[in-house]
Amino acid sequence: MQPTRPRRRRLATRFCAGGFSLIELLIVLAIILVLYAMYFGFGSRQNQKQQKKLCATNLQKIGVALQIYANDNADHYPLVPDARTAEEALAGLVPHYAADTAIFICPGSKDSPLPPGEPLTKGQISYAYYMGRDRTKLPEVLLSDRQVNTLAKVAGQNAFSPTGKAPGNNHYKYGGNFLVGDGSVQGSPAVLAFPLPLVTNVVLLNPKP
Repeated sequence: MQPTRPRRRRLATRFCAGGFSLIELLIVLAIILVLYAMYFGFGSRQNQKQQKKLCATNLQKIGVALQIYANDNADHYPLVPDARTAEEALAGLVPHYAADTAIFICPGSKDSPLPPGEPLTKGQISYAYYMGRDRTKLPEVLLSDRQVNTLAKVAGQNAFSPTGKAPGNNHYKYGGNFLVGDGSVQGSPAVLAFPLPLVTNVVLLNPKP
């Protein structure tokens, strides 16, 4: 019986060593998953960088619809008296000027798709609208990602969420996009580097809360 004891000890040692290695492997895998989520997850900087590019494309498509609308309406963009939300003000674009309602949803947000063929007012869009602008003025901001509020802003103030929490968090805490009247899109961090004034008869309308 004596020779069997060392063998049992050796087997026990191997078992313990193997179990420790498995734990190490699980820890490494957990760390890899956490790092992957940090760098490539939905709310990560890298992911939102890509989503902001797709968002810019959406805004440009809406911008085309706005220009066609202005062609038909004496250079004026959609204006709905007493509108309280961006959905109400932009509802006239669908379906005549913009048949694809998917462009009104920011890909960086978690907003639900709009019902196909339904008016914008029956859903929730992702973009804020500066109602009251017209095409005769110098290029001004017409649309943007959902903002933190509907007030005029100066450089150094937050236009978008700095924490990733609502409101103004289409792109988590990584800023958002602005569509200018000339068709260009300008990206911005949460803190503005330029002012966003509201002149007479122009109001900023956020989407439904």
